[in-house]
Order: sequence, then structure tokens, then C-alpha cells
Amino acid sequence: MNWQDTALVAAGAIGAGVALIHGFLMQKLMVRPIDVLLATSSKSSTTRRLTPVLLHFSTAAWFLGGLALAASVRFSPEQRLATEIAVGAMYLYGVIGNFWATRGRHPGWMLLTASLGLIAFAAYPAAG
Repeated sequence: MNWQDTALVAAGAIGAGVALIHGFLMQKLMVRPIDVLLATSSKSSTTRRLTPVLLHFSTAAWFLGGLALAASVRFSPEQRLATEIAVGAMYLYGVIGNFWATRGRHPGWMLLTASLGLIAFAAYPAAG
């Protein structure tokens, strides 16, 4: 395993780790209170079922992206680059969204930025 492979696995681990923490905090701080609010309102059961799924969408995407990055060290160079671009774009969206929405006071954007840096390093062809 070379440095690019190690960087890619580390980027995946950071992304998956951020997703797990994000999912836990999302459930505790947003899904449960919203569920209580919806239970006391006249909203349909479909809305109550759909809300947690939509709130956890980014969690699932970041986690699966992290797994894809870690697995991509075994892909062909073209498949690996496609994975790096796709997951990198998704993480970049998370960075921009977290930074904008929290005015930079959320650690998620910093961690996903670190992951993006590792993805960029892994995508750069090794010298030699």
C-alpha cells in the first residue's frame, strides 16, 4: 500500500466517522424533537415517517462515500478516479453547506475538508 492508498483509506475513515457522529447527533438533536412536534400536530403519518429518512440522507451518503473511498484502493485507476470525484463532490457540498449554515462554527466542515485534502492527494499521480 502506497501513500496515495493510505490517504484514500484515511479520507474514507474520516468521512465515515463524521457520518456516524452526524447521524447520532442528528437523531438526538433534530429527529426526536421534530417527531414529538409532528406527533402533536395534524401532520400525516407519511410525513412523520419521511422526515427522519430525509434528515439522515446526508449521513447515509457520507458513510457510504467513506466506504467507497476505502474500497477504491482495489479499483482500476479509472474507477478509483471516478469514486474520488463523486465522493469528493459530495463532501465538498457538505463542507460548503456546513460552513455556510453554521457560519464556520461546526467541526463537520473542517473534518470533511481534511478528507477532501486526502482525496486530492490520493488523486494526484505518484512521482516517479
